[in-house]
Amino acid sequence: MSQGAMPQPGGWPGAGGPEGPNVEAEPVSPGRGKAVERQDSRAGPVAPGDPGSCPSRGHSGEQEEDIYRDEDEIKKEKELLVRERGLSEPKLSVAPEMDIMDYCKKEWRGNTQMAKRMKKGYEEVSQKFTSIRRVRGDNYCALRATLFQAMSQSTDLPIWLKNQDIMLLPEELISRYNWIKQWKLGLKFDGKGQDLGDKIKESLALLRKKWAGLTAMRTAEERQVACDELFRNEEEEYSLYEAVKFLMLSKAIQLYNDKEKGKEVPFFSVLLFARDTSGDPAQLLRNHLNQVGHSGGLEQVEMFLLAYAVHHTIQVYRLSKYNTEEFITSYPTDPPKDWPVVTLIAEDDRHYNIPVRVCEETSL
Repeated sequence: MSQGAMPQPGGWPGAGGPEGPNVEAEPVSPGRGKAVERQDSRAGPVAPGDPGSCPSRGHSGEQEEDIYRDEDEIKKEKELLVRERGLSEPKLSVAPEMDIMDYCKKEWRGNTQMAKRMKKGYEEVSQKFTSIRRVRGDNYCALRATLFQAMSQSTDLPIWLKNQDIMLLPEELISRYNWIKQWKLGLKFDGKGQDLGDKIKESLALLRKKWAGLTAMRTAEERQVACDELFRNEEEEYSLYEAVKFLMLSKAIQLYNDKEKGKEVPFFSVLLFARDTSGDPAQLLRNHLNQVGHSGGLEQVEMFLLAYAVHHTIQVYRLSKYNTEEFITSYPTDPPKDWPVVTLIAEDDRHYNIPVRVCEETSL
């Protein structure tokens, strides 16, 4: 399969409207397959700790989170569950690996056209990867899957993280752009009253510290175990997402200013600021980045911004696009040659899982 061209604006979820509770809440139709077959596709109730996927309307497993409800309702339910269960084992952000075709058979048992397409897509992916790790679906899944892959695979601390200037970004940008104070911290940090600049700086420092610690480990197995542990620590994990979102905003500001000055910019940034809801970085923050983790995830064009923020090429198997030129999409489409590559799987451009274990014949 060849790499697809850049997804067009008409194909982005929520293109032309603010990303809110309904952006990822597409109506369920018989053609979608998995949504209408979910009762048949599950062998039993969701086990505690199962990360789940971005849920479909009409089904919510014990541990899954419903993107069709507002954030206050979700937060109240989380608090109720904690009270009912006490200090139970935390949810897994990234589930243990399982055979990729076993996962496909479990999730897609129906015979709709969509189910058949998904099976074909998974068969294609299985030619390169033997296993899959399911990513928790709570509107952070694009950030979670990308960052987990990038950090667990790195053997050297990225140059952009070594740069000391990165720690000056929060104070510098907040002092220059007062609207950044509208930043909406994740649910984990609501009510803590911490200064925004201090919180972002703390998150960036944590990102650097944890990434450096992983790269110092001798073997891939050690890195994997340590990364699994990191993504089980909810407070640290969600701090990492605040850092990455801020890096995305910083990159957006840079690209917008360059565009305004007539400088050449990547084509995706032209599209990013062509939307009615993100005509400038302030609107991007209010209508999009602030919604991530609350009422929506990343849209397609924002996957490019994520790639530029962490200096990684994000290659996605878009299973719903099987047998089209968009089946394998890279963000960006023409990346710098020195950027590492992380690979994800998306069934519907809203939820991302992680393929692992490159087939021996493929690696050779």
